Amino acid sequence: MESKIAGAVGLKYNPVAILLADEKPDNALQFKKGKWGCVMFMFANAAKGKTAAFDAQTYGCWGGGVGLGFGNTYLRFPGGVECFAHFLSSGNARWERGREVAKSVGDAAGKAFMENFLEGEGYVKTPELVEQWLGEIPMREIQAGYVLFKPLSEIDPQREKPETVVFLADPDQLSALVILANYGREGMENVTIPWAAGCQTIGILPYREAKSGKPRAVVGLTDISARKYVRGLLGSEYLSFGMPWEMFLEMEGNVEGSFLERQPWRSLLASKP
Repeated sequence: MESKIAGAVGLKYNPVAILLADEKPDNALQFKKGKWGCVMFMFANAAKGKTAAFDAQTYGCWGGGVGLGFGNTYLRFPGGVECFAHFLSSGNARWERGREVAKSVGDAAGKAFMENFLEGEGYVKTPELVEQWLGEIPMREIQAGYVLFKPLSEIDPQREKPETVVFLADPDQLSALVILANYGREGMENVTIPWAAGCQTIGILPYREAKSGKPRAVVGLTDISARKYVRGLLGSEYLSFGMPWEMFLEMEGNVEGSFLERQPWRSLLASKP
């Protein structure tokens, strides 16, 4: 499927369709069982034309398992949810349970992980605020065997129905996508920028929007760690813009006759380097 939006806003990279499936395509990239990896690295590869697959044993990291819909995989974090809450905030070095877990994990976890485990990533001020955030994350248990990332151009809408479609957009393109998301609707908040991991802003958060009475698009890739992992593949100027499938079709139908065919946008697009 070719996207009218992608052409009208001049996307550099393929829109990525996220699907649930019971079979894995033969050519799909996949993390090795039990090995760490960033889901957004696979997303970057899908944006560059490849297909990636994940299952309940190959989601890469604990946040990735949550983001893709494999339940509360933070329970599998060393020391469980409590240690994860300290990891994301102030660190585990300052409480007894955290120090005990650090000793049991030892060198097997790697230097960078242990530094963050002990000292904290500092993304949230306190462990209590992390636990409050975890209560808001719309965790789910998908009923399919696999989550797939595929270039939208390889999707046949007669046979496949993606959960989400995700664009990679620079500031000009993001501006256009925000306007288009609001173009045919009442209100002015049809796009949201939540605080979450990069994979969660393309996975479970758009999944949740699809089930709401008024679904919104979700801006993501504001996750600093994920940005670090994908910069070498994509460059530094992009954010993600994820939509539930039905919202994507709605926006596709609104391209013709919109501002995307008018002089201000076309002149801006023409002036891009």
